[in-house]
Amino acid sequence: MPKKIVVIDNDPDFVEALVTVLDANGYETVSATDGDAAFAVIKEQRPDLVLLDVMMRSVSEGLDIASKLLDDSSLKNVPVVLITGIRKADLLAESYRPGEGLANVRMTLEKPVKPDELIRAVKSIIG
Repeated sequence: MPKKIVVIDNDPDFVEALVTVLDANGYETVSATDGDAAFAVIKEQRPDLVLLDVMMRSVSEGLDIASKLLDDSSLKNVPVVLITGIRKADLLAESYRPGEGLANVRMTLEKPVKPDELIRAVKSIIG
């Protein structure tokens, strides 16, 4: 059975690009475009991994979702990869670097994410 990944980003073109790469590499994907839909999809799908944009409707919406997942006992162990362009601009809070503030965040990837970098990251977390 293929590993399931939820892709969350408010840019439909970026979501489509990620989903295309992941599907081509044998992963099952589901997507959402905002925090409210994302949490519902994650709760319903119980994915093996969440790829999560940091800045959507607000600057910290992705971080808020990651935190909300930690607060849910059934979802707190789902690994999260933050995908963002924010770190380049030094807007991502130091306390949210992987392993420091949100235990479920395994790594942060900067946009644009190259397909081989994405697959390497996913494989390192869920195989």
